[in-house]
Amino acid sequence: MTQLCRHCATPLSIRFLDLGFAPPSNAYLNPADLQKPELTFPLRLLACGNCRLVQTEDFPEADALFTDDYAYFSSTSQGWLDHAARYADMVTNRFGLGPDSHVMEVASNDGYLLKNFMAKGVPCLGVEPTQSTADAARVLGIPVVQDFFGTKLAVSLKQADLIVGNNVYAHVPDINDFTEGLSASLKPEGVITLEFPHLMRLVEFAQFDTVYHEHFSYLSLLAVDRIFAAAGLRIFDVEELPTHGGSLRIFGCHDGSDHPQDSSVAALLDQEKVRGMDRDDYYLAFQSQADDVKNDFLSFLLQAKAEGKSVAGYGAAAKGNTIMNYAGVRADLIPFICDAAAAKIGKLMPGSHISILAPSALREDRPDYLIILPWNIAAEVKAQCSDLAALGTKFVTAVPRLEVSK
Repeated sequence: MTQLCRHCATPLSIRFLDLGFAPPSNAYLNPADLQKPELTFPLRLLACGNCRLVQTEDFPEADALFTDDYAYFSSTSQGWLDHAARYADMVTNRFGLGPDSHVMEVASNDGYLLKNFMAKGVPCLGVEPTQSTADAARVLGIPVVQDFFGTKLAVSLKQADLIVGNNVYAHVPDINDFTEGLSASLKPEGVITLEFPHLMRLVEFAQFDTVYHEHFSYLSLLAVDRIFAAAGLRIFDVEELPTHGGSLRIFGCHDGSDHPQDSSVAALLDQEKVRGMDRDDYYLAFQSQADDVKNDFLSFLLQAKAEGKSVAGYGAAAKGNTIMNYAGVRADLIPFICDAAAAKIGKLMPGSHISILAPSALREDRPDYLIILPWNIAAEVKAQCSDLAALGTKFVTAVPRLEVSK
């Protein structure tokens, strides 16, 4: 049966990427789980020839992905905390937010962002479906509605001067309903800001490891501009960010609002067209890029094993799960992976079943090579592990190409 585009209902026929079968990337396992079958799902992407939305072909239900013990806590990365603090300062000044304003963050996670608005005396509300992260935010005094966001919830909430959605837009299975919810929750002159990985950079830098089931959509400005317009919203500004290997921050408002249109929007739409993102062949060429990255990564690990070199991983991230499951990497090639998130320590990586240990294990093992799986924070990890480098450990990243450094 032909799948229809989640935005415009056009039949999908353009194959963008096929990574075989994989478990949900954040479905970390307890040791006892190894006695039970592990669910996997197809991990394939299709591109719409009409609106250019890239999307997963098959996917599990959302409640199977975002469970009460969801293990991703945004505050684990100091770099991301700094990014959030800078953003809060910027929007507070740019849009004159104060004690009479109302800020709402969709997918507020553990309060990593909203705590900055709380400190400024700006009233705020988080919307977060996962209990573990919602509870962490409540400890900070942040009010949280624990639910999935969409039009049904939106109409019950107080309208906001600012709605924030960082790295959530790609995660929603019904992108039209979510966008219409943003419109319903926004004051007449309010502002929406969304941050999401930019499809143009994903292709440019072969970032296929950002593909996983929790990401239902892979977004260009061309596609998002059309989705916003269908919900009566207008993108009036856009920024290109270095986060997650290259992201966009879009600024949206109601179509009839007074926010002036910045030239950055038309400029980036034109750039995407120059790259070919409005043509089918752009989407058909990506599979070979992903295969080259995977093959180089696997060859490196096999050679390291043949030479008797010790290897460990750092960062039990979704990115790592994607590339390791696609490459078929198991504990014989990477015996363990360290992570600073307490919720992951003692568990096993989905699919590969590699043990997740505390970072202190690196000091005991002192590996010859340390694979940094979340390559987007490689500089931060290298700084944290500089003592290992002094002892001879070399750092390895696989994306966008295999790199080995001290």
